[in-house]
Amino acid sequence: MATPAAHGTPDAPLLVVRGESTLEVDPEIARLGITVTARGRDRRTTLDDLTRRNTEALNLIRSYGDAVTDVSTGAVSLTPELAQHGRGERVRTHHGRVHLTAELTDFTALGELTTRLADLDLTWIDGPSWELRPDSPVHREVRRQAVRDAVRRATEYAEALDTSVAALIELADTGTESATGRPRSAFGRRALRMSAAGTEDTPPEPLDLEPQRMRIRAEVKAQFTMVPPPL
Repeated sequence: MATPAAHGTPDAPLLVVRGESTLEVDPEIARLGITVTARGRDRRTTLDDLTRRNTEALNLIRSYGDAVTDVSTGAVSLTPELAQHGRGERVRTHHGRVHLTAELTDFTALGELTTRLADLDLTWIDGPSWELRPDSPVHREVRRQAVRDAVRRATEYAEALDTSVAALIELADTGTESATGRPRSAFGRRALRMSAAGTEDTPPEPLDLEPQRMRIRAEVKAQFTMVPPPL
């Protein structure tokens, strides 16, 4: 049997529809960005401080065990800052920076870890951002619903012409999107410390971080042929 032309024929009219689906779900992953910094006049001392603070941050993250599913190191930099005045290339100070990323699936540990990281020397926090796992069944379900919506629309259009859908010619995935909230925060070492004397060694109170619901959207384009309608 010959395949109908993509533009349709009188014997096999073409019906093109779009299918859409949107699901609102809870996130499965919280992602934290951590930036550890150091600054000093001496290059080696700055590097030693950066190494020590990086190790301290990594050890703290890893102490949460299975609550942290992944930790990785991004960009590392040690940059000299030249003096603005004077002759020659005289270094005024050195700036060191290490970017870390931590992923958590246990959100009960998120607030405590965030405040403890923010309480470290010259450490900045960015996040959390909320995400789904790449293999989350939510992605599959939203695509399935988009396909069902395309079939439903095609059937309704055909019924409006007193006919029926005959065959599927093409099904194209035109995009899957996720909309997530991404609050950004930057806490210095003292941002969460008590100001009263004798409280420097007191752990900060955990932040109350509520996961933000996510909207996952899928869209497909489908082409069907119809039984020729009685016009």
